[in-house]
Amino acid sequence: MRDTYREQLRETMADLARMVDLVHTALADATTALLTSDLSLAEQVISNDRMIDDLAEELEKRTFSMLARQAPVAGELRTVFSAIRMLGELTRMGDLAAHVAKIARLRFPACAVPDTLQDNFRQMADVAGSMVADAGAMLRNLDVDTAGKLAAEDKVMDELRRDQFKSLVDGSWSHTVEAAVDSALLGRYYERIADHAVEIAERMVYVVTGDDPV
Repeated sequence: MRDTYREQLRETMADLARMVDLVHTALADATTALLTSDLSLAEQVISNDRMIDDLAEELEKRTFSMLARQAPVAGELRTVFSAIRMLGELTRMGDLAAHVAKIARLRFPACAVPDTLQDNFRQMADVAGSMVADAGAMLRNLDVDTAGKLAAEDKVMDELRRDQFKSLVDGSWSHTVEAAVDSALLGRYYERIADHAVEIAERMVYVVTGDDPV
């Protein structure tokens, strides 16, 4: 019975990693749609967000069932509770990618990102994508050392966000108020995706080591 239960836990972690892959793809596609004004791709990201939500709902039911039926202890209990927490993080990450796509759709055929911020957003997207991929690697490999890399990447994201704010408020902004609002929202979306990736990393450290994330 316990062997079967442990196999269910392994399957749950594998499915969480699959959710990370879906989020990673959604983020990459949403960024492409945003920077190239690709309406079809934006619609695809928005539509596919339902797939992430459905998988999260299925996994949530499974983890609650394990919690109720198997009475997990110690490391098993940490894994079940952390899986539930990570489901929430991944669902929100998928929603944020969809929000990026919705702004791309809203401003079509124009590009929501002004030329002066294109490079900034491209870098933010690259960092966020790397962090999502690193979170997936932690889930697959139980590699807690990767948490340090995510923390370093998060600092890069924060610096890119500060640079973005400077462009918006330093008096040199030559674009519309609408473009400023879009840029501020989009920057927040990428920043929050990075934050959720860090949360997943901290959850994995807790699963593997038992050290509660601060």
